[in-house]
Amino acid sequence: MKNSVEMKNVCFRYGNIHVLQNVNLSIKRNELIGIIGPNGGGKTTLLKLLLGLLEPTKGRVRIFGKSPKQGRKEVGYVPQHSDFDRTFPISVLEVVLLGRLGGKRLFSVYSEEDRKIAAYSLKKVGMEKYIKRQINALSGGQIQRVLIARALATEPKLLILDEPLSSVDQDFQKSFYELLAELKKEMTILLVTHDVSVASIYLDSLACLNKNLYQHSSVKEGIKNLDKMYGCPIELIAHGQIPHRVLKRHKDD
Repeated sequence: MKNSVEMKNVCFRYGNIHVLQNVNLSIKRNELIGIIGPNGGGKTTLLKLLLGLLEPTKGRVRIFGKSPKQGRKEVGYVPQHSDFDRTFPISVLEVVLLGRLGGKRLFSVYSEEDRKIAAYSLKKVGMEKYIKRQINALSGGQIQRVLIARALATEPKLLILDEPLSSVDQDFQKSFYELLAELKKEMTILLVTHDVSVASIYLDSLACLNKNLYQHSSVKEGIKNLDKMYGCPIELIAHGQIPHRVLKRHKDD
């Protein structure tokens, strides 16, 4: 199978509200692709389709040639908002071991192999020396690395990251993207982000989503055509304290 992900003419709607329209997406193996788009543009819905949490209204989704539900074991996922209480007394190792649960019940006994894979995942993200540290003693950037290690503990072929830098400082960004550049040697990575100005240095390709999806063979091309997605001429898209900058109004405004 040449591609990790294939979406063909995918549509999705909630009732009468059309969220995705005729989406076509192809992601090559060991590719680092970014997906950008405005709030409400369908990014979360697209991820849920890839994870098999939703079924398309129309069209087909394939993960390594399988349906998303069948291919789910080959996917690691890091959500935008972590699904555990950071004040809960749990160690870094225990957080990463959660990625080894799979079909096991919570509080199952982990095998020695599980622990080796968890430790190796922490080493991949440069957090092995914090293995016994309590998760609530870490910085935001360190916690993101632990969450990635948890996803890596599933031994994925596809890693999906949903705006992983939304709660970390800018000093962490460069090392984060350098980490992704290393990880993509072993897997395909799909990154949902607003930080095009930084991510453009490291991404292989870019897809712009606002109900319709525009996939570009290069990041430069994608940035050049941002106005098609946002509906107005855009010079720069970024989040945080940096506002959108619009070059000019449309003629009919």
